[in-house]
Amino acid sequence: MRIALFVTCLADGLFPDVGKATVTLLERLGHEVVFPAAQTCCGQMHINTGYQADALPLVRHHTEVFAPYDVVVAPSGSCVGSVRHQHAMVARRHDDELLATRADEVAAKTYELSELLVDVLGVEDVGAYFPHRVTYHPTCHSLRLLRVDDKPLRLLRKVRGLDLVDLPDADQCCGFGGTFAVKNADTSTAMLADKMRNVLDTQAEVATAGDSSCLMHIGGGLSRLRAGTRTLHLAEILASTDEAAP
Repeated sequence: MRIALFVTCLADGLFPDVGKATVTLLERLGHEVVFPAAQTCCGQMHINTGYQADALPLVRHHTEVFAPYDVVVAPSGSCVGSVRHQHAMVARRHDDELLATRADEVAAKTYELSELLVDVLGVEDVGAYFPHRVTYHPTCHSLRLLRVDDKPLRLLRKVRGLDLVDLPDADQCCGFGGTFAVKNADTSTAMLADKMRNVLDTQAEVATAGDSSCLMHIGGGLSRLRAGTRTLHLAEILASTDEAAP
């Protein structure tokens, strides 16, 4: 299958290893991954902060860039949630029904990584090896907008060597929420403290999730505590192998 990678702003600018891991994983499974170089921000941060008119050109550009491809994948429940639930809405609010229709078409073939693997490719065991104690945080957009349910957990359970431990109050927000963390810093910090406490209670070596934004928030807090627990994107765990392992 030929798959277009929608890498997202955070992966492109701050966490390039997440994009690389996504490509490595999908190519290992026998698929061709292409990177449309013209892609830019999908406009989510503009839409979420009320600047829908400013987001409209970004929605139009995103739709034009990814329209030629049969399947699009992003290592981000948040960005895929925006493509599916916001792009056509923004177009219709600005009376551009043609763009809305095209945005719906792109949204219908855009998947978060765990969705693509489990629902489209029909794979749960991706041949990964990661001998560490891991806990999983289901991010708000993947859980509530995309409803990926237990797909990431099903993938993690098939990783050889991985000790998966349940995260207490896993469905509670980590407190990031993009500009929410800036505009409501005290509330965000309190929510982060609860999330970090639950992560540390698992005694996990690694906390993972499907969104770099949430991992950036949680990882920043954990690094300041010097607790010894690190964060790693789901794609990076699934891309890990040990050729010498049985």
